[in-house]
Amino acid sequence: MTGESPRQPASAAERAVRKVGAEELRAYPERIDVRSPSEFAEDHIPGAENHAVLDDVERARIGTLHAKESAFAAKRAGAALVARNIAAMLEGPFAGKPHNWAPVVYCWRGGQRSRSLAHMLNEIGWRAVQLDGGYRAYRRHAIAMLATLPARFRFEVICGLTGSGKSRLLDALAADGAQVLDLEAFAKHRGSLLGDLPDEGQPSQKWFESQLAAALERLDPAHPVYVESESKKIGSVQVPDALLTAMRAADCIRVDTPERLRVALLKEEYAHYLADPAALTTRLAHLMPLHGKKTIEQWTAAAAAGDWDALVGELLSRHYDPTYSRAIERNFTRIAGAIVVTPTDIGEDAFQRLAREVDSQVRSRCRTFAPGMT
Repeated sequence: MTGESPRQPASAAERAVRKVGAEELRAYPERIDVRSPSEFAEDHIPGAENHAVLDDVERARIGTLHAKESAFAAKRAGAALVARNIAAMLEGPFAGKPHNWAPVVYCWRGGQRSRSLAHMLNEIGWRAVQLDGGYRAYRRHAIAMLATLPARFRFEVICGLTGSGKSRLLDALAADGAQVLDLEAFAKHRGSLLGDLPDEGQPSQKWFESQLAAALERLDPAHPVYVESESKKIGSVQVPDALLTAMRAADCIRVDTPERLRVALLKEEYAHYLADPAALTTRLAHLMPLHGKKTIEQWTAAAAAGDWDALVGELLSRHYDPTYSRAIERNFTRIAGAIVVTPTDIGEDAFQRLAREVDSQVRSRCRTFAPGMT
């Protein structure tokens, strides 16, 4: 069940299952990943449901049997486990599927695990297909999309100092119907030293890339795509090179938010640190090589005293603003010609108004420089 073997003539079951390539996946919105839960957790085709024909413990057991006894013994034991697991699927999650159900089924390499389930579904009367080459073929397809798709789009990069409300503007643009690529949402990170989301870990690099590839595939090149300025890394994940290159060559929008509003916004978005000053000071200790022990002690004391306005103001003026300004000037070549907007409030209504203003100016600029774009 788990090892490679020399290619044999196709069996009757293998001939009965139709195979599709990774480039055909869009025609199959219902996707079944039969790999183990740990394989699925690392990465999977977006939209797939995990219905493992062998779970992690079972897969390890069959692998051990294959290594210590024989391939025949492993296949015999594996077939019994797979049969029981497929029976549970048919009696459980698949029981209410309509007669015309047509899922694509895949495993690691398009072998026996996915073929077993696809064959059984077809024998029942459903129209299941098997992904040719399995997850490995999908992964190659996703990498190819990430290398080529970004060049098709006209990105509009939202820039602004920390706390300017870039993410809020991105959300407002999406709510207003504009095309948005929210990298921080996929990364589950706000992109700075303090950017971890409370109670939410980051995805694997592969799952981050799968989400990006799927999002890019849905975008329309005829319309601008709004994206927030990001560095190469967002927490522990990395933005693919082709996307980063396209972003850094793109037109910019600069959000020029007054400092008092930035401080208020950051206090809202990082409320979990205000509720746990010890966690904040642990993070701030990482800045000691840049700002020295005395400064970190002062910031720690401000956090302990709850002097948040002073602390946030200090962090902005002495750390975040200089760092961000240097990075923007160095990496985003069109920042000097950016559309500039100034929020008057940090509430939802204010950013909705700002989004309409931004989109109007961007569309006007698109018509000026690219008459075919609407």
